[in-house]
Amino acid sequence: MNAYDIIISPILTEKSYEGIEGMKYTFKVDKRATKTQIKKAVEEIFGVQVAKVNTVNYDGKIKRMGRSEGRTPSFKKAYVQLTENSKRIEFFDSLA
Repeated sequence: MNAYDIIISPILTEKSYEGIEGMKYTFKVDKRATKTQIKKAVEEIFGVQVAKVNTVNYDGKIKRMGRSEGRTPSFKKAYVQLTENSKRIEFFDSLA
């Protein structure tokens, strides 16, 4: 898998904004990606040093449209903690 196939998009929520100061970033990643693949992908794309990666699998929520019922898409989320001597990710600097 390509590094750009693993990292789908950054997740920008109130909780993720709090982590930016501590160099902890949140990404939506491919469901099949492992922690080591995510670590290598972030290091390759952004040129930083990753200390650890935590992942969470989210099931889609049940939503109703009239009589019918469906689910929103499920996804995998990765919390990436950078090392202390690593540079920051420039994309997130303008947001903090």
